[in-house]
Amino acid sequence: MENEVQKKRILSGIQPSGDLTLGSYLGAIKNWAALADEYDCYYMLADMHTITVRQVPAELRRHTLTQVAAYIASGLDPEKNVLFVQSHVPAHAQLGWVLDCYTMFGELSRMTQFKDKSAKNADNINAGLFTYPCLMAADILLYQPDFVPVGEDQKQHVEICRDIATRFNGIYGDTFKLPDPYIPQVGARVMSLTSPEKKMSKSDKDPNGCVYMLEKPEDILRKFKRAITDSDTERCVRFDRENKPGVSNLMSIYSAVTGRSFEAIEAEFDGKGYGAFKPVVGEAVVEMLRPIQEETRRLLSDKAYLESVYRAGAEKASYVAEKTLRKVYKKVGFLAR
Repeated sequence: MENEVQKKRILSGIQPSGDLTLGSYLGAIKNWAALADEYDCYYMLADMHTITVRQVPAELRRHTLTQVAAYIASGLDPEKNVLFVQSHVPAHAQLGWVLDCYTMFGELSRMTQFKDKSAKNADNINAGLFTYPCLMAADILLYQPDFVPVGEDQKQHVEICRDIATRFNGIYGDTFKLPDPYIPQVGARVMSLTSPEKKMSKSDKDPNGCVYMLEKPEDILRKFKRAITDSDTERCVRFDRENKPGVSNLMSIYSAVTGRSFEAIEAEFDGKGYGAFKPVVGEAVVEMLRPIQEETRRLLSDKAYLESVYRAGAEKASYVAEKTLRKVYKKVGFLAR
């Protein structure tokens, strides 16, 4: 209806470069599922970004399909959310190139993720790794979103996106909406179980540091039992991110999974120590993930349905993205097709 209030739009995405982690779920996907009634939501599988690092093609395809299934199993209803694969919408690459030409070399040189990934992949410091913030800006700006849900560590990407959009708008007039980062309060950053000063990551060299969404329950429990706590003499369960990072990380996970406050968790484990706390956190995670794992497996057995979801998603995404792209092409002086 004409007089309906327009919902604000949200866009986000995760690379299908490996299996989704507990951090992916608690930090992003779980929060996304709650936004559909309030916002117009677009969630992409950022497969174009994955190839800045070498991938095994068959594994990339498998991870991408599994991620579509896991999104749906986690509560992202395809009728309420637009779920699509980045490479299925050509406008991402097309706008990415235009934005390459409106982004300064110095800006890209300062991106912390480029420095980190270059250090980890010294034998493959490719141009895509350097210019991927331009593609990420295109991912965002194509959909003219109001908000981009990101972790604290990703705010720099939204900032450079806004800088690129501001520069383009300054030259050609109002073209792009400037999006704001949307940072959830709870479970926004899950840290490694073995190195709690680092974010939980699927690229972690230590397999015990990362818990995967589709991992076997017995493996999840084992990882939590082995999780690094703290070497302090005061072996109590107390939240103190600076002095007790290991226990604080486990408390954050337990709080995100159960909805209990830190005060309630401290009271629950008063006088019980770390040995009693760790397996309880593991059990809570296993029980939270169990229905998601079962539904993901069921969906993966229905490839035709998953294909219908990502095809319909790409059509909806393309309709919005191409409107923006046409406007940009006209502004820079490209001849209309």
